[in-house]
Amino acid sequence: MDKFKTVLNIANQQTNLGIGMVALLTAGGEQIFSSVVFKCPCSQELNFVYGIVFLLVPALALLLLGYIISKKTWKLLTGLCCRRKERSCGWRKLFATGTILFQISTTALVAPSSWIAVALLNGNYFECAMTGVNASKARLCAGKPSAEQCQKELFRFPCGRAISGVPDADKDDVLLTLRAQSQIMGWLLIASIMLSNLLLGCMARCASPISYLQLKFWRMYAQEESCMIDSFSAKHAKELAERNLKSFFNRTPPEDIQTPSNKDWEKISSLYKFSNKDHYYSTLHRYVERKPEVDDSLMRMASMKSVDSDHGGINPPVLGFVDEGQIGV
Repeated sequence: MDKFKTVLNIANQQTNLGIGMVALLTAGGEQIFSSVVFKCPCSQELNFVYGIVFLLVPALALLLLGYIISKKTWKLLTGLCCRRKERSCGWRKLFATGTILFQISTTALVAPSSWIAVALLNGNYFECAMTGVNASKARLCAGKPSAEQCQKELFRFPCGRAISGVPDADKDDVLLTLRAQSQIMGWLLIASIMLSNLLLGCMARCASPISYLQLKFWRMYAQEESCMIDSFSAKHAKELAERNLKSFFNRTPPEDIQTPSNKDWEKISSLYKFSNKDHYYSTLHRYVERKPEVDDSLMRMASMKSVDSDHGGINPPVLGFVDEGQIGV
């Protein structure tokens, strides 16, 4: 189990490797489902529903899972209903929220699109579904010597059993046609995904406000901070828990242990907003480098402005990795 967690941590830290592993695991899971779990019912009423459910419902589940394990999703939603009323919900903030959701979706769509693409290349789900569609019967059986019987028994074709009145050659031709259509759609989906990924990546890099090497350093810093904040939080939580338990059982006054305030947690938990006017690499970096001697009123004004910019501004697409990561809810 520890080795498995280590592999997952490495995949989460390396964006490209993580996406590749997600796609590979999804493809492997689809192959297992197709060969072991999936059994076309060969029923005129159930074929279409059964095939579509196996094709789309697992993809929907993987999409929802992608949203659930995204750190950025919970950074965006946590406390959304309890934020101060003075933070108006203008078009700019709505557009910023939509942009963040789009960035989350591009990552969450990797697994479901991989499932659908591999399932279409395999062809089993598509064959089962299309043999249960009445509108496709005449088209698939057109030109066959046994066209009438073919249309009546079409829903039985995926079962692989001999069908009276329909030659095996006609049945194989229909199944080959369906498999070819499914594979064509699968390859088109794969090509469109790769082309879209290339175009979005090129556009993000072209609009990058920082250089290639600084972007590389920024990614390393974000990965290190994400890993270390977990270890520091666990250590501090353990110290606080030990202090409280010792005070409770020994009936002694508690030792003085400083913990961040609610406002401090909120400041470092907000989504990061890039600014050309500073050199901060995260909300935590920005928080710790603020000068403590600044006047309290100015600090409050700067804090409100910073928080508003975090929720209302838009991060450059090339910096989408800053607030990303995998977590348990």
